[in-house]
Amino acid sequence: MSSTVKEFLDQVVAGGTCTGCGLCAGLDASQKSYMRATPKGPRPVISVDHEIPEMIRQCCAGHRIDYPGLYRQHYGQVPENWLTGIISEVYTGYCTDETIRRNSSSGGVLTAVLCYLLESGEIDAAVVVTQGIPEPEKASVVIASSTAEIQAASQSVYVPVSTLDILNRLDPQKRYAITCLPEQSAALRVLQQQGHANALSIKYVLGPYTGTAIYPAAIETFQRINGVKKQDAVTSLKWRAGEWPGYLEIITRSGKVLRSPKVYYNFLIPFFVTNASLQSMDFANEFADLAVGDAWSPEFESQGQGFSVVVSRNEKMTTLLKELQQKGVLSLRKEPLESASAMHGHMIDFKKRGSYIRNRMRRMFGRKAPDFGYKPASVGIKRIMVELVISAIFVLGKTRLLRLMLYLLPERIIGPLFNTLRLKWKKVSRKTKRQGLESYAVVITEKQP
Repeated sequence: MSSTVKEFLDQVVAGGTCTGCGLCAGLDASQKSYMRATPKGPRPVISVDHEIPEMIRQCCAGHRIDYPGLYRQHYGQVPENWLTGIISEVYTGYCTDETIRRNSSSGGVLTAVLCYLLESGEIDAAVVVTQGIPEPEKASVVIASSTAEIQAASQSVYVPVSTLDILNRLDPQKRYAITCLPEQSAALRVLQQQGHANALSIKYVLGPYTGTAIYPAAIETFQRINGVKKQDAVTSLKWRAGEWPGYLEIITRSGKVLRSPKVYYNFLIPFFVTNASLQSMDFANEFADLAVGDAWSPEFESQGQGFSVVVSRNEKMTTLLKELQQKGVLSLRKEPLESASAMHGHMIDFKKRGSYIRNRMRRMFGRKAPDFGYKPASVGIKRIMVELVISAIFVLGKTRLLRLMLYLLPERIIGPLFNTLRLKWKKVSRKTKRQGLESYAVVITEKQP
C-alpha cells in the first residue's frame, strides 16, 4: 500500500467521518488490517506494509461516493425521485411465519427472504450482523450457512458494526446475499462496477432503511442510569424485543432485567448519535435490491404487530417477492410509490436535506465532510434554521457535562420526558421539514478529488 493511501485513510479517521464499515480492511490483500473496537465504534488499524488498493478512494463512504455516477453505472439512469431512489414496486406486509415475525424488528421480511434464498439454493450463505457475538452486548458480522443462523440475526442493531471487512473472507466461487447499511450497499456497488471478485460473489444486497445509530458507550450509560453496577455483566441484549415496535431489553448476570420502549430509549440519540448517521444522505438504502423499513402509519401501528414497507429496486427482486407471496411465505399488499416516502417523511428529510446542511456546516468550520456528488437544488432559510437547532442539540448532547446530567434523571423519567418533547418538536417543525419535500430536486455537482 502506498503511503498516500495510508495518509488518506488516516485523514478520514482523524477527520471524524469514518463510518466504521470495515471496507478498507476488507480490501487488504495482505489480510493484516483489522477493525479495532473503540467508544466511537470500529476503527481500522492499518500500516504502510498492508495492501489496500487505490480504489478505496472511490468507495469510502467517509470520503466520497459518487451517487449520480453510480446510479448511471448500476441502474443505467439517475432516479426521478431522489428521496427514495429507483423503485420497481412498493409493498407493505410481513412474514407469515409467526416465529420469524415476532422475533424480528418489524415484519420479518428480510429474514424470510434470506432463508428462502438459502433453502432454494440461490445462495450458499448469507452475510448478516448478529447481536450477541462475541459478547452479549456486542454485535458482529457472520457468514450464515443455515436458516437458524439467519434467524438468529433477525433483530435490529443500533450500534456501528464493521460489516465489509468480511469481504476478504468470502469465496469468489460461492454465491452470497448480504444485509448492510445504505452507505455499505453503495460501496459494494462501486466495487462490483470495478470488477472486484469477492464483491461480485454477492448476488443479492438487502438492507434496512437506516436513520440514526448510537455509539456503544450508550449501552453502558443506559445501564448506569438504571442502577446496574459495572461489574454486573450483560448476559442478553435485544434492541427490539417483544411486540412491535418493541423495547430495549437488557438482562444482567445478577438477574436484573431492564426494559425500555423504543420511543423512550431514543433519548440516548442526542447524546450518542454517530457522525455517520449525521453525514449520510441515504436513508432508504438506495442501492440494495430489497430495502425494508418499519411501516409507520396509524393503520399498522394500532394493530401492535410487525409490519414493513417493502421496496424492490429491480424486476428480479419483484419477481422473487411475488413468488414468495404465492407460496405463502410473505403477505404483501401493493402500495403507491408515494408510500415509500410518506411513512418516513421526517427521517428522509433528516437525511436528504439535514445531512447536506450538516456537512456544509462542517466544511464552513474547516472540518472534513463526505461528498456524495449531488446536493438539494434549494433549501429554504427556515429549514436551515431548524437544522441549526437540531445540530446545536447534538453538539451540546455530546459534551461531558450534558452526558453527566443523564445520571441525575432515572430512565423512567427521562424516557417519557424525551418522547413528549420529541413529539412536540416534530409537531412544531413538521410544516418546515415537510415543506417542499414533495418537489425535492437535486443539482449534480462536479466530481471532487
